[in-house]
Amino acid sequence: MASRWFKSTAAAAVLLSAAALSGCSGSSSTSPSNATESRPAGQPVTIEFWGAAIGQEKAVDVFNAAHTDVQIKYTQISAGSAGGYSKMLNAVNAGNAPCLGQISYDTVPSFAASGSLEDITDYAKDSKDQYSPAAWQLSSLGGHVFGIPTDLGPMALFYRTDLFEKYGIAVPTTWDEFASAAKTLQAKDPAAYLATFPLNTYDVGALSWQAGGQWFGTENDAWKVSINDDASKKVANYWQGLVKDKLVVAEPAFDTAWYTSLQSGRILSYVGAAWSGALLEKNAPGLKGKIAVAEVPQWNKGEHASGNRGGGAYSVLKGCKNPKEATEAAVWLTSNADSVTTLVKNTGLYPASVSGQKLPAVTAGSDFFVNGSKTAEIFTTAANNTPDKWVWGPNMTSLQPKMNDGLKLVGAGQGTVPDLLKSVQDSTVADLKSQGLSVKE
Repeated sequence: MASRWFKSTAAAAVLLSAAALSGCSGSSSTSPSNATESRPAGQPVTIEFWGAAIGQEKAVDVFNAAHTDVQIKYTQISAGSAGGYSKMLNAVNAGNAPCLGQISYDTVPSFAASGSLEDITDYAKDSKDQYSPAAWQLSSLGGHVFGIPTDLGPMALFYRTDLFEKYGIAVPTTWDEFASAAKTLQAKDPAAYLATFPLNTYDVGALSWQAGGQWFGTENDAWKVSINDDASKKVANYWQGLVKDKLVVAEPAFDTAWYTSLQSGRILSYVGAAWSGALLEKNAPGLKGKIAVAEVPQWNKGEHASGNRGGGAYSVLKGCKNPKEATEAAVWLTSNADSVTTLVKNTGLYPASVSGQKLPAVTAGSDFFVNGSKTAEIFTTAANNTPDKWVWGPNMTSLQPKMNDGLKLVGAGQGTVPDLLKSVQDSTVADLKSQGLSVKE
């Protein structure tokens, strides 16, 4: 029988119009696939693969050149928020979905809950140790595996070394030191800010994750929702204090204006994921030789915890006739040295595989950063120190806009982060219950 946190009918409508599950039928996503067809001996298999990352197709070329029994046919699709996920789900419903799909970690639970993914536990379980524990957890749900991890976004502090020196600011190792540094900067230059206020759900999630929070989980056949847990409250109160004292600026990261602010010296640092480095190199060339990477500030001196922002998995979509071969292809793409090197160079991702994190393409660093030779070590340590219990919820598509809208209001001086967390906690619980899911707060 399927777990209650998987059995939702109304959920399917919310989860991007996916097909609903029905009762405890054998079609439950928690059951091994019935679609498996053994590949006739000696006959090649073609695995269709839909993905959105630009440059990913070059890794597929590497795969195809190295294999004769299995070939991958790659199709570039729009990113999830731009319609890629709807395209996948429509294909699942129509019975003509590709075998592999690139899905972000925050979306894996909603795809799984809607019955749109194959349970690949039996095919994937022996590969678990090849990946960072946090990445494997993000690809799994209730002990079942629904994707092969591709990349991670371990958090770090990006900071302007030249301006930190100019203003006499030491690199903050704790959040208390971070707040003190923001006050010091404000006193010396009221037009400058140490950092931006996090305006995105996944920034707040990563910060709560680092603090020991866990927004979602499963317990006794029920979803456990803890968006307003003590660790997340601590994070909320901290950033609310910075907003109240006007020590951070509400400017969306990765906007053109934000890159300009970093290069002009209006903003001195950014708490972001490993993949941010590639974006800074591309969009803020004026920072070359002026910016460095450090461990993300800690809540207590001597700790080394990190959170994760972003990343995703290659999942086997429901109806795939060769889930074993598709799973094996996903493992190869995400762990083979040549393939991962190609992904790192062409997509800028930070590998989820342990072996991938040790490849020269990662460890060589970049002379863009002042401490370029050390950045890989910082990110790898962060990946290893990211708590491995975090999973995203099955309704992130409705949660995210509510929190994003609330964060914008807080940034504009309306409402508070603590009140927003409580509001999103309450609305998330109500949302899941309205979909027929069992929920525990």
